[in-house]
Amino acid sequence: MTLLNTEAAITIIDKYYSDHHPAKNILLIHSRRVQQKALQIAHKHPELEADQQFLAEAALLHDIGIFMTHAPEIGCSGKHPYICHGYLGHEILIKEGMPRHALVCERHTGTGLTAAEIQRQKLPLPVREMIPLSIEEQIICFADKFFSKGREPEREKSIDEITHTLKKYGNDKVEIFLKWKNIFL
Repeated sequence: MTLLNTEAAITIIDKYYSDHHPAKNILLIHSRRVQQKALQIAHKHPELEADQQFLAEAALLHDIGIFMTHAPEIGCSGKHPYICHGYLGHEILIKEGMPRHALVCERHTGTGLTAAEIQRQKLPLPVREMIPLSIEEQIICFADKFFSKGREPEREKSIDEITHTLKKYGNDKVEIFLKWKNIFL
C-alpha cells in the first residue's frame, strides 16, 4: 500500500490537542486504526474508486471533536454530551476550510442518523440528515465500528460484537452495517 501524506491532518489535530491533552494519544491510536482499516478496504476494492488520500486524512480527523465532550473515561472534559462529537468536529473542520472532511465527522455516528431519528429521540444534535453518503464516508463509518476509544483501542472488534452493539439502536442499523460488510469485506 502506498504511504499517503497526512501531515495536514496531523497539523490540525496538533492545533486542537496539545501533546499533554489526555485524549490525544487515544484519539491518535483510534484514528490510525480506523485509517488502516479504511485504506485496506479501498485497496481491496479498487472498483469502488475511493479517494485514498481523502480517506487517509478524513479517517484521522473523524473524531477531532471529542475534546469538546464530557467523556472523562477517555480524557475529555468538555461540556457537550459525547454524541455531539461528530457535529462539533464538523464545525471545527468547516472553520479549517475542509468541508468534505467535515461531513465525515458529522455522518459517522453509528451507521448515520436521520433528522427524524434525531428529533424522535430528542438527541442534543442539530436536526438534519447525518447519513454517510459518499463511498469514503461509508467506508470510514464502517471502519470506525471495529475500534473503541475505551479499553483496548488497538483490538479489532468482531462482526458479532459490532452487530450486538448496533442492535440496541434498531435492526435497521444492523442491516446497514451488514450491507456494508458484504460490500467492503
